[in-house]
Amino acid sequence: MTDKRVVVLISGSGSNLQAFIDAEKLNKLNGKVVAVISNKPNVFGLVRAQKANIPAHVVEHTQFPTRNTFDDKLAEIIQSYQPDLIILAGFMRILSETFVQTFNGKLLNIHPSLLPKYPGLHTHQRALANKDTYHGSSVHFVTEELDGGPVIAQIKLKLNHTNDESEVMQQVQQLEHQLYPEVASWFLTNRLLMKDNGVYFDNKKLEEPVIIESK
Repeated sequence: MTDKRVVVLISGSGSNLQAFIDAEKLNKLNGKVVAVISNKPNVFGLVRAQKANIPAHVVEHTQFPTRNTFDDKLAEIIQSYQPDLIILAGFMRILSETFVQTFNGKLLNIHPSLLPKYPGLHTHQRALANKDTYHGSSVHFVTEELDGGPVIAQIKLKLNHTNDESEVMQQVQQLEHQLYPEVASWFLTNRLLMKDNGVYFDNKKLEEPVIIESK
């Protein structure tokens, strides 16, 4: 059976990209990372791709006159790899409606909160400020609504309010490295599907996100 093809979009250090590279090496991904694309040059995620012999591209958003022209170029490169799945791994661009529709049902994102809590930025700070008992991370399908696509799975962190924000961020990142490749592997083995009326996992509609136990 041919490996399913995965393209990973990054904007920074690529720690979640590394989690995918590691999962693939351990035969836990059930797919192959065939390309990495960054909207910023000189980020460490590109070094990770190079070390793993994965083709890497830079599409600098600042070099394009509009969001749509950037998205068009991004889509063109992605389509050249004929991916089964596109992973947003710390990709800090809001994607246009046309782009999302082009890859509808094939786009996954990870967000550092227990969605629908805290879409957008500064999630750790907000969770601590509100004295939440639990914080964590969510993997969801991407739709036109920012951080608003249907949530597939979550992993939780019990907050200790002596922790500072940077410590929480580090703990959540570690959990993400477990969560994200696992959810992607479900998609790549045809266990996961987005339909108009929601997410289906093992042929059953998800009424609540799957909760992954942290290892």
